[in-house]
Amino acid sequence: MKFVIQRVTEASVTVENEIVGKIGKGFLVLIGVSETDTREIADKMIKKLCNMRIFDDKNGKTNLGLSDVNGQLLLISQFTLYADCKKGNRPSFTKAGAPDMADKMYEYIIEQCRRQVPVTERGVFGADMKVQLVNDGPFTIVLDSEAL
Repeated sequence: MKFVIQRVTEASVTVENEIVGKIGKGFLVLIGVSETDTREIADKMIKKLCNMRIFDDKNGKTNLGLSDVNGQLLLISQFTLYADCKKGNRPSFTKAGAPDMADKMYEYIIEQCRRQVPVTERGVFGADMKVQLVNDGPFTIVLDSEAL
C-alpha cells in the first residue's frame, strides 16, 4: 500500500464538473492499493497517517499533527501509484490491486480515517477525477507499507 501525503491549505476533487470532496488545512492523500494488501496493512498505514506530525508549531518546527491543528483529510484512490515502468515506455499496472478488492480497501480506509479525523472527504473510486490543491510548503511524504 502506498500513501502520497501532501500537506495542504486547501484541496478539492471534482467529478463530472461537480465538487465531490473539499477540505481546508490538512492532508490530501493519494492511495494506491496493491494486490497483496490487507486490512492489517491498512491499519498500520492509517495509524501512521493520522499521527503524522508535519504541521509547524509556534517555533516553526514540524511538530504538530492533524488533531493539533483541526486538520482535515481528502482521500483519493490512485492505482497508478503501482505503475511499473521497467519495460518500455508504457507503464504496466499488474501490481495494483484488482478493482473490486482495491475499492473495498479504499472504503475501509475512509471508514477508519473518519473515526479519527472528523472531516474526512473522498474522491470517487475509478472515476476520472480532477484534483486541485494548494500544497503547503511544499510538503509531500510518501508512505510505503513495504518500508514500515
